[in-house]
Amino acid sequence: MLDRYFIDTNILVYSLLENGSPKHILSVKLMESLKENYIFISTQVLNEIYVSLQKNKVDESEIEERIIKLIDICNISFHEIETIKYGWKIRKKYSYSYWDSLIIASALENNCKALYTEDMQDGQIIEEKLKIINPFKGYS
Repeated sequence: MLDRYFIDTNILVYSLLENGSPKHILSVKLMESLKENYIFISTQVLNEIYVSLQKNKVDESEIEERIIKLIDICNISFHEIETIKYGWKIRKKYSYSYWDSLIIASALENNCKALYTEDMQDGQIIEEKLKIINPFKGYS
């Protein structure tokens, strides 16, 4: 049985920047290791990637090509009203930012077993279902 994993924006941006940094290399290895499973991202993540790559001066057509490749390999989660409400609940209970809470809500709605991110508490279990994993822990 295949597992489900949610990938946060920062991990994907590192993998897409192609700059050879340690985080780029680790992100690419992570994505490669997960490819036989279900990888989830949300429309929020897609939008955040676009803006982040723009800030890193990646050409518009290249940004679009890279995002299309992600869309082809990932399952895309859409934020419905219930997702937003669930995000509010997560925010109140765990004190994450609104945007991080939406990511968590999306991961939970899609029954993901882990959320890969560097922005949240590594090892934390959310709602007794979702484990937050920082793939860069121990690397600087």
